[in-house]
Amino acid sequence: MFEGLSKRLGDVFDKLRGRGALSEADVDAALREVRTALLEADVALPVVRQFIDGVRPKAIGADVIRSVTPGQMVIKIVNDHLVEMLGGTVADLDLNAIPPVVILMVGLQGSGKTTSSAKIGYRLSQGPQGMAAEFGGTFATKRKVMMASLDTRRPAAQQQLKILGEQTGVPTLPIVPLEMPLAITRRALETARREGYDVLILDTAGRLSIDEELMKEVADISALSKPQETLLVADAMTGQDAVNVAKAFNDRLAVTGIVLTRVDGDARGGAALSMRAVTGRPVKLIGVGEKFDALEPFHPDRIASRILGMGDIVSLVERAAETIEKEDAEKLAAKVRKGQFDMDDLLSQLRQLRKMGGLSGLMGMLPGAMQAKAAMSKAKIDEGQLKRQEAVILAMTPKERRNPDIIHASRKKRIAKGSGVQVQDVNKLLKQHADMLKMMKRVNKLGEKGFMRSLGGMTPPPGFPR
Repeated sequence: MFEGLSKRLGDVFDKLRGRGALSEADVDAALREVRTALLEADVALPVVRQFIDGVRPKAIGADVIRSVTPGQMVIKIVNDHLVEMLGGTVADLDLNAIPPVVILMVGLQGSGKTTSSAKIGYRLSQGPQGMAAEFGGTFATKRKVMMASLDTRRPAAQQQLKILGEQTGVPTLPIVPLEMPLAITRRALETARREGYDVLILDTAGRLSIDEELMKEVADISALSKPQETLLVADAMTGQDAVNVAKAFNDRLAVTGIVLTRVDGDARGGAALSMRAVTGRPVKLIGVGEKFDALEPFHPDRIASRILGMGDIVSLVERAAETIEKEDAEKLAAKVRKGQFDMDDLLSQLRQLRKMGGLSGLMGMLPGAMQAKAAMSKAKIDEGQLKRQEAVILAMTPKERRNPDIIHASRKKRIAKGSGVQVQDVNKLLKQHADMLKMMKRVNKLGEKGFMRSLGGMTPPPGFPR
């Protein structure tokens, strides 16, 4: 998401950075291009107008015109306004109420309500482990959760939630054929109270478009269940229509937060920028994949940084912390210090890279992401190469993985055949491993500081001994 917008804004700001001084006309020209970029990204017109009206007075102010780096000052102002437009700070789920606390999931059909219900239920029931730590108070406590499907219209909708509940280990309300939504709600509330559940997630029915029947049904369910959180689930790929949907639901239900799904897709991103501004309700959670743990809090400052091509190093570090076991990392570091790095170690590193989102996923979090991705595309770097390399290593015997030096012609042919690649692919991987081992031995011999000097007088980065 945001890739197109990020590229357009990147082009605009590259022009500003190249100027030694900025006139009012320069700023106006840049803001016209920013306006066009936002509209092309499906940001609602009133939101764009409000954004430009907020940025312009500061961008042509004395602080910018007299600044040593006026282009950077304008970028900072745009960044600050983007953060403000996206909500300013992370909005946590509010579950501080007498149990069972009700979370009402609403939205149109196909927006991802049922899957999001299961993801939230899974996160709450898991407690403080894995990525849950970054969610703050809501997910820092293990809770007893039950889910109930109120969708009696869509075929197999209730069965779908039941299956997701079995997969995540989150109990679901038993299905009673032909029972109506309000009756299901009453039974869910009674069961949750009687069996001591902390949280009850109610997955409501949706429609292909907003109609009075749908709005009356969810309003009646809301009045009966008195939810602490009413979460509007919206597909990030919906575009301009997502704003109309958000406004309609918010007017009738007093939505407390928004859950954006399919954020990992190629959506333009206008929904995220518009919905907060139009409804005044924060985006609380974003779905970033199909897996049950692919749910993240919405960080306005990090999203703004990624839109403006400044990267998201904090999320990158958090993702690394989730996927890399401290004990495994320490064992690998000890082996590297001894100059030992076999094919099993390389396999482990390739798998961790894939778990962190692959090369393109990591590139998207680094400063200058668009340029990095363009360079990858130009160099024809194939993401599938990681899978092929993994297959090559798995085709080796344990002895070959521990000692790659014994892999000669006949073994290479067998490994290539077993992994479905060419012999030259096996050679390429063996050379890659040999080069990595050679570099590690060199670092051990010279030390980090000496190694950096040997690369041509480069200054060691922060954290290296000086």
